[in-house]
Amino acid sequence: MNPFLKACIKANEEIASALKEGFDTSWFEKTIAGAGGDISSKLDLFAEEIFVRYLAPFGQIESEESGIIGEGADKIIIDPIDGSANALSLFPFYGTSIAKINAEGVLDAAMVCNLATGDIFLKSDSSDVQQGKLFSPTFHAPHTAPYAEVGLFEKAYANPKLVAALEREKLKFRTPGAIALSLAYARSVNYVLFMGKFRIYDFVAGLALCEGLEVIVEADYVIVSKDKNIAHKIEVLIQKTKSL
Repeated sequence: MNPFLKACIKANEEIASALKEGFDTSWFEKTIAGAGGDISSKLDLFAEEIFVRYLAPFGQIESEESGIIGEGADKIIIDPIDGSANALSLFPFYGTSIAKINAEGVLDAAMVCNLATGDIFLKSDSSDVQQGKLFSPTFHAPHTAPYAEVGLFEKAYANPKLVAALEREKLKFRTPGAIALSLAYARSVNYVLFMGKFRIYDFVAGLALCEGLEVIVEADYVIVSKDKNIAHKIEVLIQKTKSL
């Protein structure tokens, strides 16, 4: 494993170890709007500080919380806590998202970690997507559920017409509220769907982990599925609901 991904794992392990000790009451406090537009919590900033310490030697960091940090030819894009509202509600679907883009503009490493379960998903430019656990040296091909019964629809609450259309087609879904994590689990669900405004922090690492799946990216939606027919069926539904 390359040194950058090893550093990513170490950073995640330090964050996860701190969380296992119990959430510090200060982490629930809100601060100011971060670079991504959301209000940062002190938990977000705590995780960001750890990532900066481990990853700054590898390039310039662009964080959802503080924006540009440091210098370097390579760019490292991080969401220090993906699903921070979940974390601050003690709902166990939250994690981290990291991607590195080299000086030539090529994404050469990506990692998404579920801090609540310890699941890690990673990819470098020279390897296939791998899945593992924090504090374990073992990695394997990502788990796949060939007959998954549910999809993941991020931002469903903002798209009631499409929710109704999916219901009519019996395309069940859940809406867990952490986009990078949802994309990381794309192989074990029926589909992943997002509709709304794009932010690079939410997508760059997660989409890198969807290599080999059917991926549709448009200006206002993303669809990922193991099944090409499912992906295109959902796209047709989106176009129909837009005309209503």
